[in-house]
Amino acid sequence: MRPAIPRRHFLGALGGTAALVAVGTQIPRLAARAQTGELLRSRLPLPAPYHVPLPIPAVLTPRQDATTDYYEVTQKAATQEILPGHTTAIWGYEGTFPGPTLVSRSGRRTVVRHHNALPVPAVVHLHGGRTPSASDGYPTDLIVPDGFTGPLPHHDHRANLAHGSRLYEYPLQQRAATLWYHDHRMDFTGASVWRGLAGFHLVHDDEEEALPLPRGHRDIPLMITDRAFDADGSFRYPATDPTLLHTPGVRPDYVEGVLGDVILVNGAPWPVLEVDAARYRLRILNASNARRYQLELDPHPAGGGALVQIGSDGGLLAAPRAHDAIVLAPAERFDVVVDFSRYRVGEEVTLTNRLGSGTTAAVMRFRIARRATDDSTVPARLSDIERLDPARATATRTFAFRDQGDEGWTINGRPFDPMRADAAPRLDALEVWRFTSDFHHPVHLHLVHFQVLSRNGEAPGPYDAGWKDTIDLSPGEEAAIITRFTGYRGRFVFHCHNLEHEDMAMMANFEVV
Repeated sequence: MRPAIPRRHFLGALGGTAALVAVGTQIPRLAARAQTGELLRSRLPLPAPYHVPLPIPAVLTPRQDATTDYYEVTQKAATQEILPGHTTAIWGYEGTFPGPTLVSRSGRRTVVRHHNALPVPAVVHLHGGRTPSASDGYPTDLIVPDGFTGPLPHHDHRANLAHGSRLYEYPLQQRAATLWYHDHRMDFTGASVWRGLAGFHLVHDDEEEALPLPRGHRDIPLMITDRAFDADGSFRYPATDPTLLHTPGVRPDYVEGVLGDVILVNGAPWPVLEVDAARYRLRILNASNARRYQLELDPHPAGGGALVQIGSDGGLLAAPRAHDAIVLAPAERFDVVVDFSRYRVGEEVTLTNRLGSGTTAAVMRFRIARRATDDSTVPARLSDIERLDPARATATRTFAFRDQGDEGWTINGRPFDPMRADAAPRLDALEVWRFTSDFHHPVHLHLVHFQVLSRNGEAPGPYDAGWKDTIDLSPGEEAAIITRFTGYRGRFVFHCHNLEHEDMAMMANFEVV
């Protein structure tokens, strides 16, 4: 069991400015602009923005046979120059932050052997993957380093421990989508991801490739994270146990979530990217522990609608949606197309964060470098998406995401227990799940994608279109989703993707039977 966690009134911090949020009360929609988390400040002078070129994560090349792509990935400690002139100790897949990108084909089997050369156990979850239970990255299915003699807390008799390495098998019977992989070790996910254990996994299919969307060097993955740095350039994180071996959680001031004061994109602080005056596809991932973002382009192009959304967590939308801004909670992905030909050559365009202030108010910059030919377009129709009918659902379940004092963050008043199933949907069953929240809780379901039915009894929000695997809940909000539990039987989890909440028990099991 987790130790009792000292509690205090939780503060919604907007760029470090605190505003008291009342638990369990109805909050105006304006509260969606706040954060659930506490700002952790860096202890060294921060670099000027827009001087570091945007890095693009390397793409791994697999070994292949007729049916399968095989990858070998080693998780290990390394150093990396993140802030110019400083080295930072990281934990990285292949020793890099972000980890290398894996690229797969829908319906083609991908097998990844993850070797653990870290000083702690690890778990790997393919976020957004429709994956059999044994390869889903259950929080207690640990990869134990060779020669490890430390404690193995919280593992239960159903856990399948692996020593040295583990083979993860991904059938990828799913649509093209922007997925990502990250550590999912019970009680220590927040600290491990903060140290660098995250990377992209892109899935392609024939439907997507038949569309005239931007591709090649104009298809850019953007992993947005926030971090804080110590005086020596190392990552600052308020872990209760910095070894990440014994006592889980963070210091009491940070139990609502950890917010950094440095915005990184693909591991670089406020980077700059030179672009053609042409359309670009930006695969935007919020891989932050707790920070939410409201992303806008400054200046807005004439006519508005600068961010044309073509995809969500689970792949293409039915039709594009033009936004002036998009709001992303942790773990959400938005595929957007930006037409930089709407700007002048030489103009600089900043991707801003309206939910931040000071150093967190900007994300990166684009510099329009040259005119170029562009044969890409965004079609009026992108994909055929089946609309799930709630009248055909065989069950409706309700889950309350709440702070329960010394019990930690809970679902339906109970902390996570690996031995307890909180729902047992039947294979191929269609169900409606209702969520209520006291603070900001980005709720993520493993195995399945879902459609958002309503918010507070009204229509879904502007960012709820398409297939989702994570829904951003605001304080005092109620939302309904619908999903079909297809694919695989077995034990899976759903949880808050504020990683500090997840580590402090805001997770539950469902078992597909």
